[in-house]
Amino acid sequence: MPFSNKIIWITGASSGIGKALAIELSHQNASLILSSRKEETLKLVKQECKNPDLVKIIALDLEDYNNLESKVAEAIAAFGKVHILVNNGGISQRSLVKDTTITVDKRIMDINYLGTVALTKAILPHFIKNKSGHFVTTTSIVGKIGTPLRSSYAASKHALYGFFDSLRAENHQNNISVTLVCPGFVNTNVSKNALTGDGTPQQKMDVATENGIQPERFAILMVKAIKKKREEVYIAGAKEKLAVFMKRFFPKILSIMIRKLSVT
Repeated sequence: MPFSNKIIWITGASSGIGKALAIELSHQNASLILSSRKEETLKLVKQECKNPDLVKIIALDLEDYNNLESKVAEAIAAFGKVHILVNNGGISQRSLVKDTTITVDKRIMDINYLGTVALTKAILPHFIKNKSGHFVTTTSIVGKIGTPLRSSYAASKHALYGFFDSLRAENHQNNISVTLVCPGFVNTNVSKNALTGDGTPQQKMDVATENGIQPERFAILMVKAIKKKREEVYIAGAKEKLAVFMKRFFPKILSIMIRKLSVT
């Protein structure tokens, strides 16, 4: 199996895409390091993996981005090396710009962008030293197209594209790959946990999210993209993929269409 000799570190691994990805990679005999804030939940995910003895748990908080270097040292020590870092941790948003406090804007950027960037920078010297490494980062269709109720979330995901495109260009000679995985709607708790304008969780499932791709199916497609070292992949429904096409070739028409989306 292509991942049988790989050591893969996944953030946001306690639920949703991260959990499904961990279980799928475990069935391909990868050695895994699972991270999120929820250590007890990670232990449950570990038990669902095919080879729990090949799974290590490192609790971390991406919002605490000034203290991630010690987590990287811990991850490298777990198996002696890390081959792939999957930057999957993050948080979403459901609030209008006019109703969103700057504190919420900052928190979303701290977690989704600065936390991801800090972890990436902390492990980058390890990849450069080994002349090998692979960054896999979960972005979003909203990282390409800003839509109502997601201004800060969209900004954080747009920022990831700029950072990782630059990182890829700078480190090609070091045999370091970057794969940007762009989900559409996936049936996870992302909308329940999404921050509202005052910073409290929305605590309800969006209809579109509920009707989205199942995370187990998403994980299978994501693993294929990782295996092929795709630079960018869209794992989404037909409407979301069409929106990306429209953004590139017919941006004004798409802009008109987006204005008609519900903002309540």
